[in-house]
Amino acid sequence: MSKMIVVKIGGVALGGSDTTMEDLVCLQKQGRSLVVVHGGGQQLTEWLARQGISTRFVHGKRVTDEATLEVAAAVLAGLTNKEIVAALNNRGGRVIGLSGVDGALLQSRIEDVALGYVGEVVKVDTAILGTLLAAGYIPVISSMGLHSVDKPAGAPLILNINADSAAGEIAVAMGAASLIFLTDVAGVADQSGKLLSRLSIQEAEALLASGVVSEGMIPKVQASLRTLATTTTARIVDGREPHALLREVGGYGDGTTIYKD
Repeated sequence: MSKMIVVKIGGVALGGSDTTMEDLVCLQKQGRSLVVVHGGGQQLTEWLARQGISTRFVHGKRVTDEATLEVAAAVLAGLTNKEIVAALNNRGGRVIGLSGVDGALLQSRIEDVALGYVGEVVKVDTAILGTLLAAGYIPVISSMGLHSVDKPAGAPLILNINADSAAGEIAVAMGAASLIFLTDVAGVADQSGKLLSRLSIQEAEALLASGVVSEGMIPKVQASLRTLATTTTARIVDGREPHALLREVGGYGDGTTIYKD
């Protein structure tokens, strides 16, 4: 799977110039092996608000009680996943949607009791992904995980896993050649807001420790660092730019590269 690319996308279009779906289908038709992991935080927050459920984040991760978990499973593994799959299939892609629960893909335990039912990936069962890739499909994954490790009595069987974290773990387990995050910002910025085009492991860790990297960028940088266990670079790029993914795979994208020294 050394030439496989893991792409993390959001759950909604990144503005009027977002060509992510078009780019993914184009890359598949070029023979690229792709795994897509998607978020959906905006849609989830909207659906939670409709149910009168408040939203709170800690270090970029959504605090998940039982009510939030039920809505997350319905929205992320249901509506959001199927909307993305439909959009790709409608453009001529060969795509199958699944969650981390399916095939026990993402086996997890509770990450931190302060976050509630948020999962930490313990194991990625790559068999189902390998089967789908070999058959010529793009797996599109929502990051709900199977609560299979250290499960307390009465705890739910499903956990809500941060999609950035899930993408990083999948990239490591699959031995991906590259992990690409498509975001709604230009990349990682310094204290003044200036884009940082390249970060070593030490520089990225320092930005995390100092708090310069904050909120939703935290799990992206953490996942990028995790991925460097098996690859040489991870990329965080602005998915709002036309054909950002094609440019990135072609080697002339913008954004931030986090690299192994």
